[in-house]
Amino acid sequence: MTLFFYTLLTRLLLPLFYLRLWWRGRHQPEYRDHWPERLGYYPKPSDSRPLIWIHAVSVGETQAALPLIHALIERYPDHALLITHTTPTGRATANMDIPPRVLRVYLPYDLPGSVTRFLDTFKPVRGFLLETELWPRLIDTCHQRHIPLILANARLSERSARRYARIPTLVRGMLRQLTHIAAQSPADAYRFEALGARTPVTIMGNLKFDAVLPRQHPETVTQFRQWIGERQRRIWVAASTRDGEEVLLLPAIYKILQPPNLLVLVPRHPQRFDSVADYLSSLNISFQRRSSNQPISPDCQVLLGDSMGELNAWYQLAQFAVMGGTLLPFGGQNLLEPLRVGCPVILGPHTYNFAEASTEALAQDAAIQCHDLRDIVLNIEQMLSDPETCRRMGQQGQRWIERERGATHRLLAYLSNPPVTA
Repeated sequence: MTLFFYTLLTRLLLPLFYLRLWWRGRHQPEYRDHWPERLGYYPKPSDSRPLIWIHAVSVGETQAALPLIHALIERYPDHALLITHTTPTGRATANMDIPPRVLRVYLPYDLPGSVTRFLDTFKPVRGFLLETELWPRLIDTCHQRHIPLILANARLSERSARRYARIPTLVRGMLRQLTHIAAQSPADAYRFEALGARTPVTIMGNLKFDAVLPRQHPETVTQFRQWIGERQRRIWVAASTRDGEEVLLLPAIYKILQPPNLLVLVPRHPQRFDSVADYLSSLNISFQRRSSNQPISPDCQVLLGDSMGELNAWYQLAQFAVMGGTLLPFGGQNLLEPLRVGCPVILGPHTYNFAEASTEALAQDAAIQCHDLRDIVLNIEQMLSDPETCRRMGQQGQRWIERERGATHRLLAYLSNPPVTA
C-alpha cells in the first residue's frame, strides 16, 4: 500500500519533473536531450550479450564508479555493460572516461511503466546502485524479477538517515529487497541497519580511494603550466563551489586576490558559469575564463574554471584547495580527489556528505576544518604563505589514500560467482 501511494505521488509530480528539465535546460541545454529515456523509451541495444548495469547519478558517483567499471570490463569480458545517469554532467563524465562500447543512457523516472520498459529493453543480469540511489519502484521490480541488485559504495549521512526514518515502511521494504549493501564505513553500515536493512551489510570501504587519474591528465597539466608561464604564481583552488558560496567568500578574500596569488574558481554546476562571471565583474576582480584558451595574464586575480573534467589538473598545480559545498550547508564535495594528487584541503563547517572521510583526513593532518568565514580567510592566508606545510599535508593525504585502497577488490571478491544469465 505504501508503494501504491508513492507511485501515485510520482505520477502526479511527473509534469513538474519535465518542467524542471525544461527550466534547467535554459542554462544547460543538455537537460533537454534524450527526454524519451526518462520514460523508459530506448533504442534496442545491438549487443546481445548478458548485461551488467551500474547506476551513477552524476559526476561524483560516476568518478567513484570508474574503478568498478574497468574491473567489471576486465573480469566479465563476455558481458555487456550499461551505465545509467540522472544528470548530463554525469553522462558527459562517462563519455570522457569510459570505453565507447559501454552503453550510456538516463535512468527512467521511478514509475511502473518506465521501469518495466527499461528492464525489458536491457534485461540486466545484475545491477549496482551507487551510494544512496534508493528508488522504491525500481528496487521492487528488480526484486520481483530476481535481478540481483547491490547498493555499492553505500553511504548514508545522519541527516539523510533522519529523513528516511520519516517513511520507515517504504525504506525498510527497499533495503530488504536489495541483494547486498556494500557500505563505505561502519557508521554508514550502522545507519542502514538502523533503518531496517536485513540484507547483508558489509563494510567494503570507499571506491573513490581506488580511482585513477583521467587519461588526459598529464597533457592537461602541461598545458596549464605553459599558460601560467615562468611567473611565480601561488595557485589555490576553490573547488566545486555551490550557489551562494562565491558571494560569501570573494568579498572576504578581496585583499588576498592579488598577484602572485592566483585563485582558480570552479563552480560545481556548469549552468552557473555565466552568473559567477557576472559576479566577478561586479566586484571589479580581474579574471579570465578557462574557456578563452588564453595564457594567464600577469594581472589576473581569478581564473574561472568554466570547463569540465579538468579540476584534477588544477589540484595538481595548487598549493591547497578550499572545498565547495562546505561553506554553506550543502554537505561538501569529494575531498579525496585533491588529496589523491597531494593537494591538502580547507573545509568549512558543513561536511556531512563526506563525514567519515573528512574526519579521517583531519586526523591524518591532510585537511584543516574551519568553523566560520573569518577562520577560513585566516587559514587561506596562512596556507598561501607556507608552501612547505602544504607540501607536507599533501604527502600525508597521499599516504593515507594509498593505505585505504582496495574497496574494488573487496567488492569483486564478494561477487565470487559470475552473474547468471537470465
